[in-house]
Amino acid sequence: METQPRTIFARELAGEVISLDDPDYPQIYAIIRKAIRTTSELNAMVVDDNEQVNRVFSQLINQPVDATFFLIPPFYTDFGHNIRIGKNVFVNHACTFMDRGGITLEDNVLVGPKVNLITTNHPTDPTQRRSTISSPIVLKRGAWIGANVTIMPGVTVGENAIVGAGAVVTKDVAANTIVAGVPARVVKHL
Repeated sequence: METQPRTIFARELAGEVISLDDPDYPQIYAIIRKAIRTTSELNAMVVDDNEQVNRVFSQLINQPVDATFFLIPPFYTDFGHNIRIGKNVFVNHACTFMDRGGITLEDNVLVGPKVNLITTNHPTDPTQRRSTISSPIVLKRGAWIGANVTIMPGVTVGENAIVGAGAVVTKDVAANTIVAGVPARVVKHL
């Protein structure tokens, strides 16, 4: 029995190296162009009500968000389709979600201003440097991400954990801990 070849989207979510020369790369680029248009619309809005923001954000991520989701624009993303948002999630202004590897914000997550969630990186081999490799980021239920935090590819922040302002998170954060610093380290257990 023949199996169907995996799409470039499935290969990317599986952590495969994706080259700009890949014959399927134009499919990714089409979604990148859509994200540019949609974030421009979102960031140009006069924010009178949350429903309008949620409608445009839902278009960006290609699925509806719960009415309890609250986002303060501006917001930036390079893709959009791999963002998953739970209930009672708050995302403050000027955040960047590079989501080609997948970003999940579970219920009751708080994201401070100017947070960067980066799921895509480049191979260290100079001959592949213009390619990308992606790994998911997961913010578990009740996590709180402080202002100007950067979370790198493949990181899971545990349930109820707190990431202190300005931290750079390169490794998983255990549930019910507070991490801070560059690189982030545990400073307290809750």
